[in-house]
Amino acid sequence: MNLIAAADLNWGIGKDGNLLTHLSGDLKYFKQKTSGKVVVMGRATLESLPGGNPLPNRTNIVLTSQKNFTKEGCLIARNLDELAYICADYAPEDVMIIGGEQVYMQLIRQCDRLFITKIFESFDADKHLMNVDKMRSFELVWTGDVQEENGIQYQFLEYRKKEKDLSNGKSQE
Repeated sequence: MNLIAAADLNWGIGKDGNLLTHLSGDLKYFKQKTSGKVVVMGRATLESLPGGNPLPNRTNIVLTSQKNFTKEGCLIARNLDELAYICADYAPEDVMIIGGEQVYMQLIRQCDRLFITKIFESFDADKHLMNVDKMRSFELVWTGDVQEENGIQYQFLEYRKKEKDLSNGKSQE
């Protein structure tokens, strides 16, 4: 399972149900990384998508505790056990966690790779991602070139889960 997010310098990811800023390069990167894959999101994230509709060319899974929630074109998981059951039908590397805050917090430690667009600005965010740089279980393995759009600089980063310490059999979390 993988995670993809855009975060500012304070690991902010959203404000009032919206992205912090519109970066067409980041949206193209997101589409390239998620097309043909399984995307897992919370209900509020689904509702923030254009028209509140599932993303095309992807299997959309919504993780929500709302008992009666349904959405055409989406698979619904009511809890993490149901999510695991649904995701078992797919290759783990094809499952992409796309938000929001609560879903990221619940699933980040189960992810093998994190695709982060680091935005070199600070915004007034009300939703945040964990500070991945302080998580000992992940290491930065790739950085793209710094890009600029609308006066905002950003960079694509990839983190991978560290291998277990084979000398003592414990994870480095």
